[in-house]
Amino acid sequence: MKKILAGYKGFLFDLNGTMIDDMGYHVEAWTKVFNDDLDANLDYDGVKKQMYGKNSEVLERVFGQGRFTSEEMDRIGLEKEKAYQRAYLPALRLIDGLPALLQEAKDAGIKMAIGSAAIPFNIDFVLDNLSIRAYFDAIVSADDVVMSKPNPEVYLQCAALLGLAPADCLVFEDAPKGVEAAANAGMKAVVILTLHQQQEFDAYDNVIAFVNNYTELE
Repeated sequence: MKKILAGYKGFLFDLNGTMIDDMGYHVEAWTKVFNDDLDANLDYDGVKKQMYGKNSEVLERVFGQGRFTSEEMDRIGLEKEKAYQRAYLPALRLIDGLPALLQEAKDAGIKMAIGSAAIPFNIDFVLDNLSIRAYFDAIVSADDVVMSKPNPEVYLQCAALLGLAPADCLVFEDAPKGVEAAANAGMKAVVILTLHQQQEFDAYDNVIAFVNNYTELE
């Protein structure tokens, strides 16, 4: 096991941008929905800034509460995810070094979970197309929590399902709100720099490493 990862009993992974480098595809899919379908007139950076949490929360941040019914938000969100999956499927792959880390962790008896704001439709898309479901002892999706990141609920649920104390878990994240959720859960984090820049994490003191991919872990 990599030296920096030693001592942890559980690894908790965000999914999008952390296990797969797909966040640009999500930004493109949301941009089309926001601008072509809903006339929001947001540029790429504007979409990127709003794009965290559940789909319903994204829509309410951009358009305000009450603009859409729950059913409308579910429909808009699902259509966005279908467009994302169609675009990303040909490029779907784990970030460099992650396949080896998953196997190494499994062989070492480290428990692993996914804690993501994605809906099960997107989580299943990744796990089943890449045949990696067997590595994970627990999965917590957007449907399983009341409060999204930076609330710590998702990672505290992961730890509880693994039967581990929060301090024994290491979180792998790509987004500032996710690192904040880890901090609020009392957990350290490794940041994968896929969509965000290192300086965007300056407010957080729970980050133990910044890497571009998992081969850079020492």
